Amino acid sequence: MSHSRRLSLEPAITGRFRDSLSLQTDDVINNKPDFRELDLGSPVSTLMPRVSSSSASSAAATPTSSSGSSGSASGKPSVPTVKTHSGEISGSPGSVMPPVKSLTPGHRRSSSTGKPLIFSGSSFSGATSAVSSPSPAVLPAGNICPSGRISKTGMSAARATSRTETLCTGTGNYGRGNVVRSGGGKQQNHSAAENGESSEELKRLGNDMYRRGNFSEALSLYDRAISLSPENAAFRSNRAAALTASGRLGEAVRECLEAVRLDPSYSRAHQRLGSLYLRLGEAENARRHLCFSGQCPDQTDLQRLQTLEKHLRRCWEARKIGDWRTVIKETDAAIANGADSSPQLVACKAEALLRLNQIEDSDFCISSVPRNDHFYHTRPQAKLFGMVAEAYVLCIQSQVDMALGRFDTGVVKAERAAMLDQTNPELVSVLSNVKMVVKARTRGNELFSSGRYSEASVAYGDGLTHDGSNSVLYCNRAACWYKLGLWEKSVEDCNQALKIHPSYIKALLRRAASYGKLGRWEDAVRDYEFVRRELPGDSEVAESLERAKTAVMNRSQESKSLGYNNQVEAVSTLDKFKNVVSLPGVSVFHFKSTSNRQCEEISPFINTLCLRYPLVHFFMVDVEESSALVKAESIRKVPTFKMYKNGDKVKEMICPSHQFLEDSIKHFLL
Repeated sequence: MSHSRRLSLEPAITGRFRDSLSLQTDDVINNKPDFRELDLGSPVSTLMPRVSSSSASSAAATPTSSSGSSGSASGKPSVPTVKTHSGEISGSPGSVMPPVKSLTPGHRRSSSTGKPLIFSGSSFSGATSAVSSPSPAVLPAGNICPSGRISKTGMSAARATSRTETLCTGTGNYGRGNVVRSGGGKQQNHSAAENGESSEELKRLGNDMYRRGNFSEALSLYDRAISLSPENAAFRSNRAAALTASGRLGEAVRECLEAVRLDPSYSRAHQRLGSLYLRLGEAENARRHLCFSGQCPDQTDLQRLQTLEKHLRRCWEARKIGDWRTVIKETDAAIANGADSSPQLVACKAEALLRLNQIEDSDFCISSVPRNDHFYHTRPQAKLFGMVAEAYVLCIQSQVDMALGRFDTGVVKAERAAMLDQTNPELVSVLSNVKMVVKARTRGNELFSSGRYSEASVAYGDGLTHDGSNSVLYCNRAACWYKLGLWEKSVEDCNQALKIHPSYIKALLRRAASYGKLGRWEDAVRDYEFVRRELPGDSEVAESLERAKTAVMNRSQESKSLGYNNQVEAVSTLDKFKNVVSLPGVSVFHFKSTSNRQCEEISPFINTLCLRYPLVHFFMVDVEESSALVKAESIRKVPTFKMYKNGDKVKEMICPSHQFLEDSIKHFLL
């Protein structure tokens, strides 16, 4: 069925808020490096010029330090450097970096060029240098000067080999250079080393791509930088910014979580993570990171957090009392406040629409739930209304599926929801009801298929005791009543199904067929015309509509020949009243007053009944103009209805409801 209405699930966000969500890298916006240098590009220490042979021998036997370390040529004791927050490494020029266990591969030599090549990976300018050894007899012993030239001389040419070997593979003897960070032999690290790229250079290039809006290329560069320096929290944070700009919020959350795991005091990552949680509608997690120990939260983010908490609290209170329109209002307000990517808030709105019997809108709403996969990686898990957020979303999806007859998927989602939050009583109850409804429906279908319609109606009724708002069960039971010739009951169950699901095609067709059996062809035509508009290419619907129209025309001609004019006729004298009372069939007399409000309210309905039941005579008596008739019939209150059948009075009603009046007409008409 077509459904053209669109729901505004993501209201416009103010420019100020959109700017705060951009999560730009500091290099791009503020020129404040959002990184901390871990290693410089080369996996071996730099060489100071002209060292003694004894010093060289000692250096060759010493295990290598991290790629950001340097050796002292003068033999002075090493002084540890201090790594500042901005990423700058301080220390005296002669100081030596403390050794780090995990190292990054930074260069390779190859025999394909005839001479070994040394690639420097520590250039911050992004330029790569590859300098050939001045003599084939001179091989690297681990000490390489910043220019890439080998300063150590006097080595025996006999030690040279023409075999092609790669640094960091563990297959060749390179002295202190053959120490790698975990996974150092991976192809990605080889590629970076061959190109002479450092992690900082890759990060800078990634920032340039980010600034140009090329987020996929920025991600690729950040990935390469992380492969060289996997312990760098700032690289993870920058990657999270690019993922956020690409709309991949779940992945961005994971990157920020990894950044704060690597550096628990990294305030930038905490702030970025808090902003992400605000967009995901997770107020508790957002507060945990925006207000973590030692950090003063941004006042704009703090105000946004407090507003989100307010709307969630109001939503909770409205849901408890069944005020579903307020639930919709508060969820829309929370989404407009910035929680524009929150699956649980969208699911909350879908639940409210479902309870208001707006099933198509509910289905459309729940189908637009953001596909975030961050739930499994969020600790602690986000909750809404006391339920794990993902379990709540699955619970609402299950109920919408059940309402639309998608029983199999409804059961699967209810089971998944209960597995995610096994102790929540609401989820346990929903799963139990879903299973009972499916069981009853399956049993009813089996009985119906075997022609046991009465038993099938009981089975469908059992399912309705567990889910009284399931339109499919009502429609199925209506089919049982139709087969049993109980067309009035069939119409009633179809009405219930359509009250829950107003555009339920199968219920409309079943009700139209029941109307036809009752001779209510005008009502049948109305239902068939609605279905015809929804299914313009259905030939069976077109044929049924034509048959119903033909029946209406034939009966109209028949009623005219019998004196029926399909209009409410006025009676003002006692003599005329006595004449029309004796007419064959059913006659209905409406005693009314133009000054009475109830009479004026029910008069349009009498006109409708006149068209709906053309074989019934309808008369109207104005008590103010027919005092003799009113006195003879002892009319003391209006509106009063009297019904006659073949000249005999069969029923009298004072101020009846619309339904009671119509039911009485149908009873005496059959």
